[in-house]
Amino acid sequence: MNGRPIRVTQVAGTAREMGGRHGSAHAEEIRAYTSDRVVLSAAGTDWGPDRILALAESMLPAHEKYDPDLYEEMSGMAEAAGISAAEAVIVGGYTDFIDTVRAEAGSGSYEDACTAVVVPDALADGTGFLAQTWDMHASATPHIVLLDIRPASGPAALVFTTVGTLGQIGMNEAGIAVGINNLTADDGKLGVTWPFVVRKALRRTDFDSAVAAVVDADLAGGHNFLVFDAAGRGVSIEAMPTVTHIERLDGAVIAHTNHCLSLATRRVEGARPADLVASSTLRLGQAPGLLDERPVTVETLMAMTRDDRAICRYPVPPDNYESCGAAIMRPSTGDFWACWGIPAENQFEHFVVGRG
Repeated sequence: MNGRPIRVTQVAGTAREMGGRHGSAHAEEIRAYTSDRVVLSAAGTDWGPDRILALAESMLPAHEKYDPDLYEEMSGMAEAAGISAAEAVIVGGYTDFIDTVRAEAGSGSYEDACTAVVVPDALADGTGFLAQTWDMHASATPHIVLLDIRPASGPAALVFTTVGTLGQIGMNEAGIAVGINNLTADDGKLGVTWPFVVRKALRRTDFDSAVAAVVDADLAGGHNFLVFDAAGRGVSIEAMPTVTHIERLDGAVIAHTNHCLSLATRRVEGARPADLVASSTLRLGQAPGLLDERPVTVETLMAMTRDDRAICRYPVPPDNYESCGAAIMRPSTGDFWACWGIPAENQFEHFVVGRG
């Protein structure tokens, strides 16, 4: 294994200060990544960059209304990095943004990413886990960072993300963990993109309000959100712009990939290429079986992310998706294991939220 370490960026202070530190630390890289995402957002349409940016601009009010502090953080990051607030919506919320693009343009691109599981406490010797791969177009891998968030008010958190993005997967010191999977929505609209939802949930200190941060969001696109806490409570939320379905954790592992499982959300799910449907179905079928060992341990979960039959993905044209990294979180202890790059080729590193 290569063992390339994940980059850690500490951001602390007020919302504006945290955004400024993020943007300043990765300014040139954020600008390059943003340019790439603007181009990808227009793929499959006859729209140019100006129209793409105008659409993102029209989504800014929804973000500011949903969480003014996070909007301030995003604005501070954008200013420090030298991009516009509209560009920040695209680079951060790309996979939701393209749901809106398809709804507005009548055509567009697709993303198919991530395999996630929630392991109940009873199956993990009393200390359950939320774990997942983070799969995306391979061009995203170089831009992965771990944000060590120390806000002036609110809980500290560790957040696995990419530069220019407020947050993708994370856990806070109150024992709230949030994971995600992309879903393809046919009902995309002007709304809030998923990194805002992840970070708002991580600003909460109790399970119910973290779940409410997801359920109450006026979403732009489709995502599956998994919320799991230190007391062993967990949910899987299929959240589409117009429909939401909640599955509560019981005695079995919850696994989710990139297709809707609820009849209600399937009604607004967008069509995807057959190979992406097959991949998502295969991964969903395999993930629970890789966790048959009892108790489930962090080593078991690392092995799951490295399974090369389906879970650990390698770039294959034309889609070129890969497992750009992985995260394993144990809310009851604050332990967070993060891996940069394809898990089968890289080592996990151990962190503890709120320390260091």
